[in-house]
Amino acid sequence: MSVAVFAAVLPARESTATLLLLLLVGDVIAVWHYRRDCDVAMIRRLVPAVIPGLLLGAVVLARTDDAFLRRLIGVILLLLLGLQLVQSASQRRAAGSISEWGRPATAGVGVVAGFTTMVANAGGPVMTLYLLSQRVEKMRFLGTIAWFFFCVNLCKLPFSAGLGLINRSSLLTAGVLAPLVVVGAGVGVVAARHLQQRTFERVVLAASLLSALPLLLG
Repeated sequence: MSVAVFAAVLPARESTATLLLLLLVGDVIAVWHYRRDCDVAMIRRLVPAVIPGLLLGAVVLARTDDAFLRRLIGVILLLLLGLQLVQSASQRRAAGSISEWGRPATAGVGVVAGFTTMVANAGGPVMTLYLLSQRVEKMRFLGTIAWFFFCVNLCKLPFSAGLGLINRSSLLTAGVLAPLVVVGAGVGVVAARHLQQRTFERVVLAASLLSALPLLLG
């Protein structure tokens, strides 16, 4: 929901840079907390395809205005919501079987994750779909996704700076909000221990829908 909230209250282009800075604060906390749980081999398979996605996303950011980008973020969130619903339904029908992803499909995940995270900081659902389809255990899931996006978000910094999106305003806003990210990260760590997987998935799907609609209609 943070993607939609920031795009709704800030100019859409500025919101991507401000949120990126705040995400890096959360990434540092997540990487430290889940530092022993990362699946390095899985990240190694995805990273080479992420760079083209980042480049494509940077081109889109450079050539679009706020109104178009706001709606694009909304469309991305809705598409990812639809994919999540399809994935959940197919997993129920498969009765726990693991979906095998070949190299082309894995490369596609990397490209889409790179693009969506560059234009909207919304690559999380793509990675979630991929990791859930592999039946990754909860702690390994959290460690892998934490390290993946820490690396990806660091790679995004020069792109955002080169596009002029990281400026005094975005730095000031991020500095004011960073302490709240630390508090939220602490709450998230506790919630991850106690929240049941099915409840978590339902909350995420509902939040995605509620956050996408105002961006499309606004």
